Amino acid sequence: MTDLATLKKRLPLANPVAPSECETKGQELAIARELIAARVRAGLTQEQVAEKMCTTQSTIARMESGRTLPSLRSLSRYAEATGSRAVVHLEAAK
Repeated sequence: MTDLATLKKRLPLANPVAPSECETKGQELAIARELIAARVRAGLTQEQVAEKMCTTQSTIARMESGRTLPSLRSLSRYAEATGSRAVVHLEAAK
């Protein structure tokens, strides 16, 4: 049986890097939500967005998965394909 101290060490949040990783993942998921919302507003499928961007449906699925951050160029192309406008702003760190 694993004792509590050992278990706590194994938890991702016990690692000092984990909170920033969680924050980054939150940003990736927020971007994914924005992409999906833009596509739904435009009434397009992933396949249709892919066609407009001259790419594949699997690339669009990857962008919308939230697993990675798309490049600014990809975001711009996605926005254009969905009739949206990409806007980037920087905020002060908390």
